[in-house]
Amino acid sequence: MIGREFSWSAVLPPVLTVVVALVAWEVIVRAMDVQTWLLPPPSMIFGELVDSFSLLSKHAGTTLTEMVVGFAVSVALGVTLAAGIASFRTFERSLYPLIIASQTIPIFTLAPLLIIWVGTDIMSKIIVIVLFTFFPIVISVVTGLRQVENEMVDMFRTLGANQRQILIKLMIPTALPNVFAGMKVAAVISVIGAVIGEWVGASSGLGYLMKLSGPQFLTARVFAAIVFLSVMAMGFFAVVALTERYVLRNHPSSQRSKGMLGEL
Repeated sequence: MIGREFSWSAVLPPVLTVVVALVAWEVIVRAMDVQTWLLPPPSMIFGELVDSFSLLSKHAGTTLTEMVVGFAVSVALGVTLAAGIASFRTFERSLYPLIIASQTIPIFTLAPLLIIWVGTDIMSKIIVIVLFTFFPIVISVVTGLRQVENEMVDMFRTLGANQRQILIKLMIPTALPNVFAGMKVAAVISVIGAVIGEWVGASSGLGYLMKLSGPQFLTARVFAAIVFLSVMAMGFFAVVALTERYVLRNHPSSQRSKGMLGEL
């Protein structure tokens, strides 16, 4: 929906679905007299959001900082690795298989080791976020860089461009839609990485707050933290998507999309 004209026909179905689900949740929980510590009704979760807003906001600030820094590091690392893989055959053969193999290791199992090696400060959370998010960026950017037509590369070489100039002036601009595709996936996944890092070891953050609230049977607060995390993830995604719309407003892919929509 981001990147297109606002349309109520696109917004109403998911909004109505959420409203119906919340109403059904409220009715079922109260009709079955479910204990609030086990499953609080949405009205109680909303009340917790209001009552604990300052507490939730404080911890959300920590989590958001981790997400933004980890995301930025992941984008820089992912684009650099992808550029090397697409440009140098030796780099691809030696490193690309290791990058793929790294995703077979459950990141959650590495988090305790990072606490031992790095400590419980923000650096360990950033590393966890990077481990979660750099892979989709690498794959998306490599795919985009390899979509460049060989004829265009040959033309640049004919004009005297070296490999670095071809990469910067041809390959990366052509791959920008793929770059943003990987960034949008990473923006959402960064929330998961931040929460897991905080869950294993932290002194602040929404993951830390959820970890403390669970054993105290403050279930409504746990759900309130989840709501905050969901809003943060959607907001982060929207920022990346809006940035994509602005950066690619004159990109050939955007012009083709507009032409296709005009024909329809």
